[in-house]
Amino acid sequence: MYNGIGLQTPRGSGTNGYIQSNKFFVRPKSNKVLVDGGPGKGFEPGQGTGGLMRKPNREILEHDRKRQIQLKLVVLEDKLVDQGYTDAEVSERLDEARCTLEAAAAAEEALGTNNKL
Repeated sequence: MYNGIGLQTPRGSGTNGYIQSNKFFVRPKSNKVLVDGGPGKGFEPGQGTGGLMRKPNREILEHDRKRQIQLKLVVLEDKLVDQGYTDAEVSERLDEARCTLEAAAAAEEALGTNNKL
């Protein structure tokens, strides 16, 4: 036994009784960091975010917008087929709906980018 650590005797334990320290143990820090100018060291605004505030990828947003439009068109197509429209009428109405949805999405995107500037 060394400083109260370890076995009373290594006999019968299957070990040699050698005690070694854990080199990978990280002791928790006792000093606390306060935010908003309190006592102690504080953080600057935006410090410590670790890249969490990245801008979204434009290509991914565009792909998601196209998927939402396509989903709406598939639902509309199912409704039109159930109502008994012919294939030519269904394709014509889908083209019209696609144009209106894309125009609405483009207008919304342009409005959103102007507000952010």
